[in-house]
Amino acid sequence: MPRNKKTIPVHSLPEKYRGGIVVDRRSMDNFPLEEASDAHRHDYHFFIIQEKGTTTFEIDFKKHSIKGATVVYIHPNQVHRFLKTKEAVFIGLLINNENLNAEYLNLLEEIVPADPLALKGELLSAMTDTAALCIKAAQRKPDILYHTFLKDMCNALVALILSHYLEKVKPVEKFSRFETVSKAFKISLEKNFINLKKPAEYAKLLNISPSYLNECVKNATGNSVSHLIQQRVILEAKRLLYHSNKSVKEIAAELGYDDYPYFSRVFSKIAGMTALTFRNKNLD
Repeated sequence: MPRNKKTIPVHSLPEKYRGGIVVDRRSMDNFPLEEASDAHRHDYHFFIIQEKGTTTFEIDFKKHSIKGATVVYIHPNQVHRFLKTKEAVFIGLLINNENLNAEYLNLLEEIVPADPLALKGELLSAMTDTAALCIKAAQRKPDILYHTFLKDMCNALVALILSHYLEKVKPVEKFSRFETVSKAFKISLEKNFINLKKPAEYAKLLNISPSYLNECVKNATGNSVSHLIQQRVILEAKRLLYHSNKSVKEIAAELGYDDYPYFSRVFSKIAGMTALTFRNKNLD
């Protein structure tokens, strides 16, 4: 594990893709695996449709090895790296927040973390056919409607991918009020966990009382609001401990804790070990 990085690298789209969308079909023969093998994040959403072959990668400390037709979604906050590949051919869609349908953005927050899902039959055909249309749209000669057309086509592909993931959970119409509130809290938490640490602050954002928010979240997840806030912060702390050489005190400050001893106690409670123990345990 490299320790010469002050923070986790964030990969952005190349300057030539200022429109915020890249879609292409590639084989791993022309994929920059060496660059992608170092742990990093993106400032865009990354969708992969592997058509054939085998790829092994790691997302937030969890290793995945996918074989054959599979779809993968990587959220901008997730730290990941590609480890190895064999005869893989895939379609990649890179798209930033500004180009995603607002409803899809919220739904993507709900499915994170999302494990890879196998593809077959009509669904595989629908995704590869739609992706092929996206690639053709990207290759068109730019005109006044070029970006709008490309964005609409790529959102159609995102909708297909999302639908596949959402089939694995209950349909929206079957969610209880508790689950609906809990999902809204999760979306808000992902956006605000560095600056907001108190349940009452999230209740205010959702226009409900702190007690009702806690009741809903507890019923839906089995955990309190405070516990989920702390869990999300500690996940970010683990990412920084594992992938950067920042001190524990620097990480605490970056995550919004002026009280370093308090942060240390929270880390130990959630992780079951001290921050330094976690770092040392995960040294190569």
